[in-house]
Amino acid sequence: MVYRLAQRLPIEEKFGLSDQVKRACTSIALNIAEGSASKSKKHFLVYLENSLRSLYETIGALKLIQELFGLEVEEILKQCDLVHKLIQGLKKNLTNN
Repeated sequence: MVYRLAQRLPIEEKFGLSDQVKRACTSIALNIAEGSASKSKKHFLVYLENSLRSLYETIGALKLIQELFGLEVEEILKQCDLVHKLIQGLKKNLTNN
Protein backbone atom coordinates (compact mmCIF):
# COMPACT_ATOMS: atom_id res chain seq x y z
CA MET A 1 0.00 0.00 0.00
CA VAL A 2 2.84 2.38 0.86
CA TYR A 3 4.64 1.69 -2.39
CA ARG A 4 1.48 2.36 -4.41
CA LEU A 5 0.96 5.61 -2.49
CA ALA A 6 4.56 6.66 -3.07
CA GLN A 7 4.05 6.23 -6.83
CA ARG A 8 1.33 8.87 -6.66
CA LEU A 9 3.65 11.52 -5.22
CA PRO A 10 5.07 14.21 -7.50
CA ILE A 11 8.22 13.24 -9.38
CA GLU A 12 10.25 15.82 -7.45
CA GLU A 13 9.61 13.72 -4.32
CA LYS A 14 11.22 10.61 -5.82
CA PHE A 15 14.42 11.08 -3.80
CA GLY A 16 12.68 12.77 -0.88
CA LEU A 17 9.54 11.79 0.91
CA SER A 18 8.77 8.95 -1.50
CA ASP A 19 12.06 7.18 -0.83
CA GLN A 20 11.88 7.94 2.89
CA VAL A 21 8.43 6.44 3.44
CA LYS A 22 9.34 3.33 1.43
CA ARG A 23 12.58 2.80 3.37
CA ALA A 24 10.84 3.32 6.72
CA CYS A 25 8.05 0.91 5.83
CA THR A 26 10.44 -1.74 4.56
CA SER A 27 12.57 -1.38 7.66
CA ILE A 28 9.67 -2.49 9.88
CA ALA A 29 9.58 -5.99 8.40
CA LEU A 30 13.32 -6.27 7.92
CA ASN A 31 14.04 -5.49 11.57
CA ILE A 32 11.57 -8.14 12.67
CA ALA A 33 13.09 -10.67 10.29
CA GLU A 34 16.64 -9.89 11.37
CA GLY A 35 15.70 -9.92 15.04
CA SER A 36 13.99 -13.28 14.74
CA ALA A 37 17.41 -14.80 14.07
CA SER A 38 18.75 -13.45 17.38
CA LYS A 39 20.17 -15.89 19.86
CA SER A 40 18.44 -14.22 22.80
CA LYS A 41 15.05 -12.74 23.52
CA LYS A 42 16.73 -9.57 24.78
CA HIS A 43 18.46 -9.07 21.46
CA PHE A 44 15.23 -9.75 19.55
CA LEU A 45 13.49 -7.10 21.67
CA VAL A 46 16.05 -4.53 20.49
CA TYR A 47 15.12 -5.29 16.89
CA LEU A 48 11.43 -5.04 17.73
CA GLU A 49 12.06 -1.60 19.23
CA ASN A 50 13.82 -0.64 16.00
CA SER A 51 10.84 -1.87 14.00
CA LEU A 52 8.55 0.28 16.16
CA ARG A 53 10.74 3.32 15.49
CA SER A 54 10.47 2.62 11.77
CA LEU A 55 6.71 2.27 12.15
CA TYR A 56 6.49 5.67 13.85
CA GLU A 57 8.64 7.16 11.08
CA THR A 58 6.29 5.62 8.50
CA ILE A 59 3.26 7.10 10.27
CA GLY A 60 4.91 10.52 10.39
CA ALA A 61 5.73 10.38 6.70
CA LEU A 62 2.18 9.30 5.85
CA LYS A 63 0.74 12.22 7.78
CA LEU A 64 3.10 14.58 5.95
CA ILE A 65 2.01 13.12 2.62
CA GLN A 66 -1.61 13.63 3.58
CA GLU A 67 -1.01 17.21 4.68
CA LEU A 68 1.28 18.28 1.85
CA PHE A 69 -0.30 16.46 -1.09
CA GLY A 70 -3.86 15.76 0.04
CA LEU A 71 -3.55 12.03 -0.56
CA GLU A 72 -5.75 9.69 1.46
CA VAL A 73 -3.76 7.61 3.93
CA GLU A 74 -6.41 6.46 6.42
CA GLU A 75 -6.43 2.81 5.28
CA ILE A 76 -2.65 2.63 5.54
CA LEU A 77 -2.76 4.23 8.99
CA LYS A 78 -5.26 1.55 10.06
CA GLN A 79 -2.81 -1.09 8.89
CA CYS A 80 -0.06 0.69 10.83
CA ASP A 81 -2.22 0.48 13.94
CA LEU A 82 -2.60 -3.26 13.41
CA VAL A 83 1.15 -3.69 12.90
CA HIS A 84 1.76 -1.71 16.09
CA LYS A 85 -0.54 -4.02 18.06
CA LEU A 86 1.14 -7.11 16.61
CA ILE A 87 4.64 -5.90 17.46
CA GLN A 88 3.56 -4.90 20.97
CA GLY A 89 1.97 -8.34 21.43
CA LEU A 90 5.16 -10.05 20.29
CA LYS A 91 7.21 -7.91 22.68
CA LYS A 92 4.88 -8.77 25.54
CA ASN A 93 5.05 -12.47 24.71
CA LEU A 94 8.86 -12.41 24.64
CA THR A 95 9.02 -10.49 27.91
CA ASN A 96 6.61 -12.82 29.74
CA ASN A 97 8.25 -16.08 28.61
